[in-house]
Amino acid sequence: MARERVAGALRTDADVIADRWVQLQLAQPAWDGAVRETELREEADALVGALASALDSGMPVRHAVGGHRELHRAVTELSLRRAREGVSPTATSLAVLALKEALLEAVRRGPGDHSELFGSALLVNQLLDSAGALSFETYVEGREEIIRRQSRQLLEVSTPVVRLWRHVLAVPLIGTLDTARTQVVMENLLQAIQEHEAQVAIIDITGVPTVDTAVAQHLMQTVNAVRLMGADCLISGIRPSIAQTIAQLGIDLSTILTRATLADALDAAVRLTAASSGAADGSGVSGGSGGSLGTVRPGGPLADL
Repeated sequence: MARERVAGALRTDADVIADRWVQLQLAQPAWDGAVRETELREEADALVGALASALDSGMPVRHAVGGHRELHRAVTELSLRRAREGVSPTATSLAVLALKEALLEAVRRGPGDHSELFGSALLVNQLLDSAGALSFETYVEGREEIIRRQSRQLLEVSTPVVRLWRHVLAVPLIGTLDTARTQVVMENLLQAIQEHEAQVAIIDITGVPTVDTAVAQHLMQTVNAVRLMGADCLISGIRPSIAQTIAQLGIDLSTILTRATLADALDAAVRLTAASSGAADGSGVSGGSGGSLGTVRPGGPLADL
């Protein structure tokens, strides 16, 4: 009887309950106006209708929020929308729980004794407490997904691949180099090498504050991946303090061509590309084998620098 009483209130007083719920949300101290009143009304109509459908389905109340497709979708869409709008989790949960008051007011207006009214109140609390818990869980998951997406976008923006010269690319790194960022650097750089048919890639670490064993390992992984693409890799920005730290840690970077500045690395890169092109046509370069920088003919690319 309690279930039928609540379901009847949802069917006959749907508009009254939805209007009252919107008013209660607008009156909450935690409400910041991020969601417009028209959107609140759309959410109210959808959720009130879903609650009525769930109770009419005969599904046990304790499983209705998670098991009834329409009700589950109404609650999750409400939470995700508010997560995207930047509404606080407290305001989102209180908004769902405020529906209790609107629904109990409608139930109380109907006929029935106190025991029936008490049973209806228990049913409403059980139903909307489950909805409030689902809304909070969905909100948290939605915000985490937004944060992950934004972090990924920031990583991509903070690790641009710049075309410095024909067949020469550079990645200026600023800040700490961790595993996630190394993966983004590697993906972007390898993609750029393929697109531009680059022969030399410069990784500039002038903006990296410290280099420890982990950072050096990340750099080695990136260099190895670049070499697998058939390109040479240089590391520039080796400041005296970083060189001293690398030496003290015993990190072996002897297999990697390093330069103190980006300008020096670009000079070396142009020599490498000139040596490569000269070796291909058999003119203009002498001794350009085995990774040697060789010599460039007068008037070559270095003259333009």
